[in-house]
Amino acid sequence: MQLAHTMIRVKDLDATIAFYRDFIGLSELRRKNIGDEAVLVWLGTADDDYQIELTFNHGKDDYEIGDQFGHLAFFTADLDSVIRDVERRGWWYRKSRPELGSRYIFVKDPNGYDVEILERR
Repeated sequence: MQLAHTMIRVKDLDATIAFYRDFIGLSELRRKNIGDEAVLVWLGTADDDYQIELTFNHGKDDYEIGDQFGHLAFFTADLDSVIRDVERRGWWYRKSRPELGSRYIFVKDPNGYDVEILERR
């Protein structure tokens, strides 16, 4: 078996696509309308089979983020440049705990989901 995608429900489809495209660097790979119910958008990279599926349900503009979900995580080669970008955008972020031995930050996407950016060693 192979991991295919992770689906998250989103409040603002355009803002969420912009976050994952412009900040994370993913591309919109495909989109599917489910009648009047929802729009599904898959994001990913050309060189990776794994994707994030954004589900925007028409008429639903708020979700409660449950405690069963942790976060999405992405690697970067240069965490310092990511931190500068986050600060330039005026976003809240939390730095890594030094005792864990890895460098990362957490930011929140437009829906309030935690997103971890890890520096690849």
